Amino acid sequence: MDSARKAPTLADLDALPPDIKGEIIDGVLYTMTRPRGRHQRTGLAIGGDLRGPFDQGRNGPGGWWIVPEPGIELTNTPEIAPDLAGWRRDRLPVLPEDEPIRVVPDWVCEILSPSTRRHDLLVKKPYYARVGVAYHWLIDLPARTLTAYRLESGRWVELGVFGDEQAVRIEPFESVVLDVASWWS
Repeated sequence: MDSARKAPTLADLDALPPDIKGEIIDGVLYTMTRPRGRHQRTGLAIGGDLRGPFDQGRNGPGGWWIVPEPGIELTNTPEIAPDLAGWRRDRLPVLPEDEPIRVVPDWVCEILSPSTRRHDLLVKKPYYARVGVAYHWLIDLPARTLTAYRLESGRWVELGVFGDEQAVRIEPFESVVLDVASWWS
């Protein structure tokens, strides 16, 4: 970055038009169009399947916060917002109400769309590894697949690719059976 250029701030994000979403990662402002209906519905389906057993402890172990598009503030990154993120409550005992979350998520899920695919793969995926996110899921809507990764020694290790499974266990939520096929409808 040019040393004469001012680093982007949250005020720069607030100034974006309503149809544009922004993130500041490592001092760079990235902008993209807001997610469309199919993207949002898929995120809602995934979050809904995880929230009951993991966030609320209904028919599952509980112990997590599952949050859609959270405002996360980390070093050199005043705003990053995965499509979904999760924190184990032993690492984040209280979910902040009126301020950004300043703890690295234990799990993130990004839904690839035409306007975010390149950014999610080339910027966010390596960033998540660098800051130590333990699990990363990538949803490819046209392919109707979920690729799950676990971070090991700073590198992503693929755990599997899932698409039509109606009863599958996927880390870090392997204690509950998930119906991945239902996310595409």
